Amino acid sequence: MAFCPRWRHGAGAATGRRPLPLPGDCRLSGGEPTCPVHGRQRILVTGWFSFLDGEATAGDVLALRRVEEVLRGAGLAHDVVWSPGFRADALHLEDVDPAAYSHLVFVCGPAHGPQVEALHRRFAHCARIAVGVSVVDPGSPAVTGFDRVLARDAAGREPTPDLAARAPGLPARPVVGVVLTHGQHEYGRQRRHEEVAAAVTRWLAGKDCARLELETRLDAHDWRLCATPAQLEAVLGRLDLVVTDRLHGMVLALRAGTPALAVDPVAGGAKVTAQARACGWPALVSAERLEPGLLDHWWQWCLTGGRNAARRIGTGFRAADAAPDGADELVAALGLRPAVQGPDGGHPVPRRGR
Repeated sequence: MAFCPRWRHGAGAATGRRPLPLPGDCRLSGGEPTCPVHGRQRILVTGWFSFLDGEATAGDVLALRRVEEVLRGAGLAHDVVWSPGFRADALHLEDVDPAAYSHLVFVCGPAHGPQVEALHRRFAHCARIAVGVSVVDPGSPAVTGFDRVLARDAAGREPTPDLAARAPGLPARPVVGVVLTHGQHEYGRQRRHEEVAAAVTRWLAGKDCARLELETRLDAHDWRLCATPAQLEAVLGRLDLVVTDRLHGMVLALRAGTPALAVDPVAGGAKVTAQARACGWPALVSAERLEPGLLDHWWQWCLTGGRNAARRIGTGFRAADAAPDGADELVAALGLRPAVQGPDGGHPVPRRGR
């Protein structure tokens, strides 16, 4: 027979001995503690993703998914508590009635700190278990307050795989490069760069995709930026889509065979519009028509038929019969006589005047 874990904080707590059963104690024929108020089992699942000043990392959330998978498989009723800073529409700690729960589970991260200790005080009547945590100080109240600690790593113990490793599989999501500019002041009053960037990023925030902020500017000293065009092209070629208001954001994406959703940030259209026409690329939105519906249309096209179109254009750039560009006319424009190659194929020999 098991009794409500509230016993620890009553007469038996000082001696560590379980007290004699009293009338009204929580009992469950299966030997598990039940909620002292509601007479039933229910688990509150918490973690660093639950604290107002905590954080939700991808690893923490995947660890949570693994725990939820196990609890659902066992048919155990549970609720998850989220930080209002991450999930405003979810259950929050401040809204929880502790008496509604028989167990508390703390998932992932370090079992350390005042936030964890506060859970022990507030849910003192619950059986408390930490799972998939790192034990930094085994003597800290944050650790000793748990009835069981199923650690992923602790001194003197063999480590176990992190819970995130065996979390349920996830659906694929598009990887999207974002190349925006806030400059180009040469366009004066026609500039709509700030408005365009704000609208595009606000729209992107609602897209279920992996966003990767990129910069076409090269820097040999800043590790966050590419140092060569080849490095940037390597990134662009691995993306599903590029969203950009830069001419080279669009052209380099197409050169890599990646579709680009281009927005011209200049009122009336400027070099982005002109270059889209020169490349034969249709996925272009003007600053005047920048609205979610039109962006959604070209987003969907870029991720479907636009993929083949981008590859064709990228291949065409390097074809023998590629459309002429300014470099094709440069030699004639210079008006200089070509140098004569040396007899051994070496340095050119200047032509002598007649």
